[in-house]
Amino acid sequence: MDRKEVITVKNLVKNYGHFEAVKGISFSVHEGEIFGLLGPNGAGKSSTLEIMETLRKKTSGEVIIDGYNLDKHADKIKRIIGVQLQSSGFYPGLNLTELIALFGGLYNEPVNATQLLQLVNLEDKAKNKYKELSGGQKQRFSIATTLINKPRVIFLDEPTTGLDPHARRNLWDLIRDIRSKGATIIITTHYMDEAEILCDRVAIMDQGKIIAMHSPDQLIDDLVASGFERPKEVKKANLEDVFIHLTGHALRNE
Repeated sequence: MDRKEVITVKNLVKNYGHFEAVKGISFSVHEGEIFGLLGPNGAGKSSTLEIMETLRKKTSGEVIIDGYNLDKHADKIKRIIGVQLQSSGFYPGLNLTELIALFGGLYNEPVNATQLLQLVNLEDKAKNKYKELSGGQKQRFSIATTLINKPRVIFLDEPTTGLDPHARRNLWDLIRDIRSKGATIIITTHYMDEAEILCDRVAIMDQGKIIAMHSPDQLIDDLVASGFERPKEVKKANLEDVFIHLTGHALRNE
């Protein structure tokens, strides 16, 4: 049975003056999917993401999210999406419980701060300020704030950049857990291992166009079928696996 399309993007164009950053791309995202938007810097990923998040105006094309057309129902779209905030979005004088209460008020949503912090393994940091958290804790709290309005669709822009291997894998587990509760997740990342592990499908962008789109497994199989061979023998583990194994892979408070 085909899953419902939660996001439909058709012929999306974004120009900055004479520069065409997004060149008429089309794709869809299915309900309950983790969908990766990949590409080098300047490929048009961020512009595409910000248009879907209602943060940037498109030049032309159509964007529909959970049945709502961006041109007509931007306010309704804002109510059903969660967008990961950067660190500058958090008031430095408030602790985590107070920040959650603040965002709950902005969304006009009743929220149980303790339950939300438990979900992201930060209940023991409830009275800490955001600036007192480690990098991994900051990212987990940032993701927690995207869940306050119980979104149907969550946008995560490079959520594990700068994190150590333990914190990255903890965040992967959190992202999977959020998906298991029914959310659809759009993620951008420069880490290809992350996309390969997390994403059901990926779209690879370059110079404003989508140049490939499929499951990571299928894209890899297609490359191998073309005759591609890696210059070095593929091992059953990598250096990150060694690091995790030697230093302990249980959930750490980081």
